[in-house]
Amino acid sequence: MSKRVAKQIDSFKYKGEPIRFTLGTLIITGLCILLIIVATFTQVTLKHPYLPFDTISFLAGNVNDYDIIHHFTKTYKYIPQTPVIFFIVALMGRKFGVLSVLGYIVLGMFFPIFALGGGVSYLFEYGFGYILAFIPAIFFAGTLLKGKTDFLRICLIALIGVIIIHVLGILYLLFVATLRHASMDLVMNWIISQSGIQVLYDIFFSIFAIYLGRQARKLLWIVMC
Repeated sequence: MSKRVAKQIDSFKYKGEPIRFTLGTLIITGLCILLIIVATFTQVTLKHPYLPFDTISFLAGNVNDYDIIHHFTKTYKYIPQTPVIFFIVALMGRKFGVLSVLGYIVLGMFFPIFALGGGVSYLFEYGFGYILAFIPAIFFAGTLLKGKTDFLRICLIALIGVIIIHVLGILYLLFVATLRHASMDLVMNWIISQSGIQVLYDIFFSIFAIYLGRQARKLLWIVMC
């Protein structure tokens, strides 16, 4: 292989450069918006073993093998929207990650692409703050992803990024609940459903999503450069 051909091939390799505005980049951004919409309406059933608080008292009773398996197995309906957000920022970077979320929000003002519908009135839904919180989470994650992306850094990005989403989501939820004069029981039920065990799942799957996003970035670099 001549030096000229080797140099041309090397020019297409990803070396950590920022993504530029190109037709390919805009197409992939549109696909990212579509990916967020798909994730919004996707439920994944997760089953795994866990230890409930009543383990000792339960085992002290008269139980069979079926009861034991059922009692110590956790079933959860998981919506993978947050990991998808971190996949997008790992793939597209901070600027285009924010653009993807903004595109999703703008479309949601006109079409029912949010979990509970759409339209301008959705601004006053309890869960809308979690969507808005994607933007600062992407800004934070995209900033850290500009540097070295070893496993510990990816874990840190996923941990803090997910916390940002849920803390800001809860604060917005409390704001809307105050406007609606909602009862504390209703507020707590919403917080538990949106930010209970969901937080742990979000962190776990976001770690893998960031890693996959960085690998996909290398594969799609020739389209986005």
